[in-house]
Amino acid sequence: MNKILIVEDEPELRQLLASYLINDGYSVTEAEDGVEAISLFGRETFDLVILDIMIPKIDGYGVCEFVKKQSNVPVIFLSALDDEKSMVKGYDSLADDYVTKPFSMPVFLRKVKAVLRRDTSSSAEEYTKICYKDIVIIPDMAKVMVSGKETELTSKEFDILLTLIKNPGRVYTRERLLEMLWDYSAIVDDRIVDSHIKNLRHKVGEGVIETVRGRGYRVAQTDN
Repeated sequence: MNKILIVEDEPELRQLLASYLINDGYSVTEAEDGVEAISLFGRETFDLVILDIMIPKIDGYGVCEFVKKQSNVPVIFLSALDDEKSMVKGYDSLADDYVTKPFSMPVFLRKVKAVLRRDTSSSAEEYTKICYKDIVIIPDMAKVMVSGKETELTSKEFDILLTLIKNPGRVYTRERLLEMLWDYSAIVDDRIVDSHIKNLRHKVGEGVIETVRGRGYRVAQTDN
């Protein structure tokens, strides 16, 4: 069963789409804004994203860019923006189709089938993703995405963030991080860890890495 993510901030339309798609044999997950969509996409596997452009927090173009940077999952834009400039921008964002509102539901369902049929012939490589809140790490590509935007980290910043996020709730002392991530053949002041943590907080958000007084650093466990 194909799994589809619908990203639409109009509840009535979102529910109508979900109802038709479920009746057509698809599994459906719903999101009402760009941040929720990115969070869901980071945690779950989808075969198709149906995406409105004018959604809150992060618009459809930003969500599409996020999806396409780390996967080959097809995207169908569903938008009231029917001008040429918006449609060209949609296809430039690597959308697989662009449907303008209002639209025929039977025709739209056939477009969904056509896009999914095309996608079954794709053999693009998929990369392992490690997700924490709105952060997505792709270790094989040394890439970090925060709220859908790629964030540049130094190699040590990347190593620290990956270590903490792979083990949420676990406290790492400065000494332990130095032992794991630095070359002990060189003399390194353990305060260098504090400097990297400060830079990381600036880049990925102040609330991600917690200081456990007298012990070290961690990222909090999530409910997911």
